[in-house]
Amino acid sequence: MSRWARLALTLLLGAWGVAIARDPGGSITHGLNLAIHETGHLVFLPFGEFLHFAGGTLFQLLVPLAFLAYFLRRGDRHAASLMLWWVGVNLWDVAPYIDDARNLELPLVGGGEHDWNYLLDELGVLHLDHVIARRVHAAGTLVALVATGWGVRAAWARGAEAPAVS
Repeated sequence: MSRWARLALTLLLGAWGVAIARDPGGSITHGLNLAIHETGHLVFLPFGEFLHFAGGTLFQLLVPLAFLAYFLRRGDRHAASLMLWWVGVNLWDVAPYIDDARNLELPLVGGGEHDWNYLLDELGVLHLDHVIARRVHAAGTLVALVATGWGVRAAWARGAEAPAVS
């Protein structure tokens, strides 16, 4: 991919991030992130009840981090920056779920217990759900901004072209 195409992609994702940050559930990324989240519950099921509940969110963050590590190992900093942007998007995606921990108004896939109600209650901080949600959303914004800046730099840098796939 050319330097200009990478730069355009990065700037497009940065701009799209503004819309996603405002309404994470309204983005097409939400469906993909939700599928990964639900898979995480299955992956972490053998590790006890707490990790089973936390596993959805953990997997939702670990999947893009695994891709980030893969692209860094390949030497493709630009692709790695896009995966970091995806981490930011996932933080935005999780924040409304945390914010709903006491209200319990969001529809849950397949019904069942609310992950963040259980997790925050177990940790004794359920009363801080709104504060935690705001901080997670802010962390997502910071991560997405850093990723966008990194992506612009990586796209513009000499030798930013992705290595040949072997």
